[in-house]
Amino acid sequence: MSQPLSSAPSPRLPCPDYPPSLGESRLLTDDELRASLECSLRDWDGKTDLWLFGYGSLIWNPGLPTVEALRSRVHGYHRGLYLWSRGNRGTPEQPGLVLALDRGGSCSGIACRLAADGAMPHLEALWRREMAMGSYRPAGLPRVLADGRRVDALAFVMRRDVASYTGKLSDDVVKTVLDCASGRYGTTLDYVSRTVVALRESGMPDRALEALLARCKG
Repeated sequence: MSQPLSSAPSPRLPCPDYPPSLGESRLLTDDELRASLECSLRDWDGKTDLWLFGYGSLIWNPGLPTVEALRSRVHGYHRGLYLWSRGNRGTPEQPGLVLALDRGGSCSGIACRLAADGAMPHLEALWRREMAMGSYRPAGLPRVLADGRRVDALAFVMRRDVASYTGKLSDDVVKTVLDCASGRYGTTLDYVSRTVVALRESGMPDRALEALLARCKG
């Protein structure tokens, strides 16, 4: 007698390229974070409001007060899941993925203006959040705002010389990460989903990121 077909989903086979071999991780010290922040602000007079560029979670969870926030676009960089996350959206054993700016193309996002008065405590908190492992290179990038103004805004650009840089990932790896990776701030799947929704609600959907999520989520 033939056996009835099972309706249960088949378990996903292990992905040979995950988890990655990233070596030992190290958080930057308070002195290193302070030095990085001071270096990035070396041309700031302390009196002029600062513009920051959000292309991922800074869009839907900026974590700092802003005077205004406008859609904008930066050229020469594009958004992608290029950074392994071993704390915020994953663990050392099962790293997650977060977005970064990498060379080439262009990227839409939200430019936020931070008032100069009282800015330093907020910038220090931002540095602890984004620069904890030194995987980004803070850079002032020129951009055009939705109202036509041209400003330089501080953005966090991917460093290709760090172990946490992913390079180009296969869909199989992304699927595995979306299935299992979770860290102190939640899952990679939630992070990517929230960013996709925030970009669409802001009137600047990221078609490539939406397509990747559609292909790879369970």
